[in-house]
Amino acid sequence: MNAWISAAIQRFAAALSLTIVLVSSAQAQDQAPAVRAAAGVLPPFVMKQGDQLTGFSIDLWNEIAARLKLTTSYQVAPDIDTLLGSLRARRADVIVTGIFYSTERDREFDYSYPIMEAGLQVMVRDEGGGAVPTPLKDVFKLLFSKSALIWLGVALVIIIVPAHLLWLLDRGNEQGASPSKGYLPGILHAMTWATTALVSQVQTLPSQWLARIFGLLWMFAGVVFIALYTAELTATLTVDQIRGAINGPGDLPGKRVATIAQSAAATYLRGIKADVQELPTLDQMYQALLDRKVDAVLLGAPALRYYAAHDGAGRVKMVGPEFDRNDIGFLFQLGDPLRRRVSSELVALREDGTYDKYYEKWFGSE
Repeated sequence: MNAWISAAIQRFAAALSLTIVLVSSAQAQDQAPAVRAAAGVLPPFVMKQGDQLTGFSIDLWNEIAARLKLTTSYQVAPDIDTLLGSLRARRADVIVTGIFYSTERDREFDYSYPIMEAGLQVMVRDEGGGAVPTPLKDVFKLLFSKSALIWLGVALVIIIVPAHLLWLLDRGNEQGASPSKGYLPGILHAMTWATTALVSQVQTLPSQWLARIFGLLWMFAGVVFIALYTAELTATLTVDQIRGAINGPGDLPGKRVATIAQSAAATYLRGIKADVQELPTLDQMYQALLDRKVDAVLLGAPALRYYAAHDGAGRVKMVGPEFDRNDIGFLFQLGDPLRRRVSSELVALREDGTYDKYYEKWFGSE
């Protein structure tokens, strides 16, 4: 009897242990694996609403995670350096902010199937039709331009040389160009005459015959000089007016252009010799444009268009075509098998129309 009871107890204990193991296994299978997703705020791809993240990329990722039965813990990075650093240091499994494909990043990370194809575009301040003219400012800008200063420097040099010649030939003549025999103030009188002759405003001619011939020749040279100087200033003003406005990417070389550090736009701007200002955040980039610290902004077209239609409405505008189109995707650690699963779901989202639903939600229908 005791043996039977002992055997029954052993069978009950074994069954209980098996039940516990099976229940634990089922719970482990029901609990979805967690994915650490890093995101940088980039409207309309990623935006913060209180403690929650929303946006096109977030909607896509949440849909994919639900289909793959994954749970996601989000971490927000303040800039792209921190964003890439979190993936590099394996503190994150995926970057869900849309990032342009590049050869350099492809060597270090793996891209998913594209979530979008987009290009770069230029954004400038919207001055509107009612901009207040500033003629006085424009005059001073022209007078103190590099071209005007060079010409004035040349005029000063060529005045000094004939002034000395006039002083030597005509010094001491009270009715001439240099009534004083001494170098000072005689040379000052001669320089005054040479300067006024340059602009054809002299009242008297030198008394000495050779000095008078030279003076007449100098007055003729002054007419030619003033004509050339006027033409140069006119050409400079015309070029400034033509090139002053930025109407597209062709106008960016030599201009002050802001973009996000380590972006595809920064690489493009360095290649065309623009005065590129690489800033860590979107807010700093937009504020630099509004504060006139830069002439334009260059970045991916979707982000700029969203800003121009919302926070920047009436203050900024898009100019020129979208160019250098490229794919945008999620970024994974090199060799991560999750990338292939996510890419498969991205293809499925496009095929079943779910992708179009999210795209129209954030970008409108095309």
